[in-house]
Amino acid sequence: MTKSENQELIDRQLVETWAEQPAPLLGVLHAFHERDGYISETAMRAISKGLRQPLADLYGTVTFYHHFSREADGLNKPRVCTGPVCSLNGGHECLSALKDKGATPMPCAGRCDEPVAVLVGDEQFVGDAKGNLTRKPTPLPAVNPANIEECVFAKIREPERNTLSGYQKTGGYEGLTRAVKMNPQDVIEHVKASKLAGRGGAAFPTGTKWEAVAKANGNPKSIVCNADEGEPGCFKDRAIMDYDPFAVIEGMTLAAYATGATRGFIYLRYEYPETNLILEKAIAEAYQANLLGKNILGANFNFDLYIRRGGGAYICGEEGSLLNSLEGKHPFPRNRPPFPVTHGFENLPTAVNNVETLAAVAQIMKHEPEWYVSLGLNGNAGTKVVSVSGDVQRPGNYEVPFGLPLRTLIYDWAGGPKPGRTLQAVTMAGLSGGFLSHADVESATIDEPSIRSKGSMLGAAGMIVYDDSRDMIRVAHDAMEFFAHESCGKCFPCRIGTQRLMERLNGDGPNDMTVWLSEINDLSEVMKSTSACGLGMAAPLVVESLVKHFPERVREHVEGKSR
Repeated sequence: MTKSENQELIDRQLVETWAEQPAPLLGVLHAFHERDGYISETAMRAISKGLRQPLADLYGTVTFYHHFSREADGLNKPRVCTGPVCSLNGGHECLSALKDKGATPMPCAGRCDEPVAVLVGDEQFVGDAKGNLTRKPTPLPAVNPANIEECVFAKIREPERNTLSGYQKTGGYEGLTRAVKMNPQDVIEHVKASKLAGRGGAAFPTGTKWEAVAKANGNPKSIVCNADEGEPGCFKDRAIMDYDPFAVIEGMTLAAYATGATRGFIYLRYEYPETNLILEKAIAEAYQANLLGKNILGANFNFDLYIRRGGGAYICGEEGSLLNSLEGKHPFPRNRPPFPVTHGFENLPTAVNNVETLAAVAQIMKHEPEWYVSLGLNGNAGTKVVSVSGDVQRPGNYEVPFGLPLRTLIYDWAGGPKPGRTLQAVTMAGLSGGFLSHADVESATIDEPSIRSKGSMLGAAGMIVYDDSRDMIRVAHDAMEFFAHESCGKCFPCRIGTQRLMERLNGDGPNDMTVWLSEINDLSEVMKSTSACGLGMAAPLVVESLVKHFPERVREHVEGKSR
């Protein structure tokens, strides 16, 4: 056998190993990427043949993702975050300092609390403007100074909470033990009574979603954990998975019991390589303890769980794109209806839930539903984990009761702007919610109705604070540049609209304010009315809120070109 024939045999065996598993494409791509340091032409051909996927189709899918390198040893060259937070904290300078090592830019990498994020191989570093790299663990969630009772973070700071013994010692799996003695519909009713809604941004009632999956025809049913938090300013899910992975696993297992699902997938964002290892270890421990697999806890209940790591694409946070990616298809959003609860993974009933949602379920099933409802303030039910970053003294993840004044979180908990500076604006929902002004911060509470009354949305609750040293035109431009880069291109309102909005913030376009605003309004209305998914619908909020809160700065930008 020649050397090339031997290599072909090895490649074929690798593909065959993955082809026997559900959702094989992402797994086999990562296997080749890590083995060779890039996805070679021969690897592409082996995958195409082994998975019976047309080569041109495969090529289009692989090159859509940011991180699957097609150049030799590309995996081991530094990738430097130049996302909205890192770019304001030395991201571009760090990139320049590492250019001699082959560094390339990457979008937001989910480390907004400790910029600048740098990936080298499967290791994540914190870099500085001089290119110095330091390994740092994920920061523990911040302790709220008001000593308000928490749900998701209630036990997360306990020692060894991310081990099975540590998790069980602090009340872990009490919820599942209770649930398997109940009727699955009773579990659904318990979650419905808690008023828990999706914490990834859509806020759809969790129990209602599970009930729809349970009643839908078709098997096998699936539970999918959306752990692809690609929204700039959001980094809460990483902390939960790093320090409380069994809460997510238990939450998924509870969802499986309630819905009748027999398989589950954690779709993990690419930029969390260390989290991937933590989850793999936790899942192995759960199998050994009969907390996954066959006849879980002695009940007539089977559930298998898999991790599928993404390739780096913001759009995969949208559930239709995520499901297409999981199936090995090009990750375009899906048209709805039908919805995933009836036509999800492999066109079968599927519950797609966020990391925070699932972690909350594990706690809620230990208590009566009224306990969770009571955690909110002023008639609001439950809590929300908020990621706070940017120009504040204590960035981090905070679990807040719904209804808490926004000012309390930013000033009392996160320390407010740095000494000598004043708050200028805060983003809501990462970038997708646009900006709130200083005046809005003084009057808003952290709940969807209050935030929407200010013209924004709470969403996944990634809050980026900008002080008075920041040029809001540049901030808005960087945000729109991100959206333009991350638009999947499926629909032209988003594909063209994000580009045109970015150009208007870049200095192109009319220098007459009236004409400029007319163009902006037309673009925004078309995007919000006709885009295929939330990216195109939300992106205009950046420019709309910029014009609303900073009209004079916008006028300077538009009319200054004619001077």
